Amino acid sequence: MSRRQAHRLGAGPGGEARARSGCGRRRDRAAAPDVSAASSPLVVKLGGSLAESKRLASILKIVGASRQSCVIVPGGGAFADAVRAAYKKHGLSQTVAHRMALLAMHQTGMMLAGMHARLVPVETLAEMRRVLSESRVPVWMPLKLTASDAHVSADWRTTSDGLAARLAERLGGATVVLVKSCRVDRSASAARLVRSGVVDPTFAEIVARAHLPWRVMGSGDERELARLLGVLHRSGRRSPAKRAIARRK
Repeated sequence: MSRRQAHRLGAGPGGEARARSGCGRRRDRAAAPDVSAASSPLVVKLGGSLAESKRLASILKIVGASRQSCVIVPGGGAFADAVRAAYKKHGLSQTVAHRMALLAMHQTGMMLAGMHARLVPVETLAEMRRVLSESRVPVWMPLKLTASDAHVSADWRTTSDGLAARLAERLGGATVVLVKSCRVDRSASAARLVRSGVVDPTFAEIVARAHLPWRVMGSGDERELARLLGVLHRSGRRSPAKRAIARRK
């Protein structure tokens, strides 16, 4: 098995095609983790574009029932799109736009927390640990930690994908799962996903340097997400045998 195969869970269906927030080129050396690997939860990034689909409610139902400790990283979605429009219209600096995009993630995060009682907004690693100890699901609001993080630069090069990978790195090498809205080749490498616009360049750099296990999921992968989170998932679709019985009735 190659190193790339050994350190990933797979590159599955995914697809926020546009960057939501930004970071620049990173050092090759991985930063020291902030917590031990043994305590690392699963890092699950929920793409902002999911809010525009019918999948968000079903995915939150899975996350809310999780038996595996996990931290949610929200995408920027339509809020980040508004930041991009303002950036172009008003000639803002990338530094200002970067901070605005981080706050766009906050807006999505607050929305997610408002949709499920088990989800709790958090800003720091200490708050994360506290919420996890209460068997609840932290939703990371990234501005506070990211603003002081020398490994994250203030430009458009990184989206919430890269920030999710950076959080997984800070959590001691946690598995990072990106849940997207479209399909891509399950066998695609991180570099190929960057070229196709599915993930940002910083995500690929961080998962490589920190040897993070990773997975990109998309439409139709709810069952696999449920498996990772230890949740019994029912799609709501009847099997062919059950449909045949129903027809006979």
